[in-house]
Amino acid sequence: MSRAKGNIAEDKAVEFLYDKGFSIVERNFYSRFGEIDIIAAKDDVLHFIEVKSGEDFELAIQNITPSKLSKFIRTLHVYTKKNNYEGDFEIDALIVTPKEIELVENITF
Repeated sequence: MSRAKGNIAEDKAVEFLYDKGFSIVERNFYSRFGEIDIIAAKDDVLHFIEVKSGEDFELAIQNITPSKLSKFIRTLHVYTKKNNYEGDFEIDALIVTPKEIELVENITF
């Protein structure tokens, strides 16, 4: 996916999250391990969100591989350490397709 398409999907994701009562803490947090697309907060929980887009849900979600998740978790640890964050958090995926947007909370492999 091109960076432009990724930005469009992330912008739609942010709008979706606002509508669901989330506040956006940060976008595109980078570490040497990788990137976290969106960090959002709701009900005193930080949500570290990977945004994936595709023609359908299955195609998009398959792009979250164990390797990608491992890099994501390392980057999450960099963020929490850098910001001295010790509260509750979860890892979520936000899937953007032409027909819908779906938040998948607490993803694990």
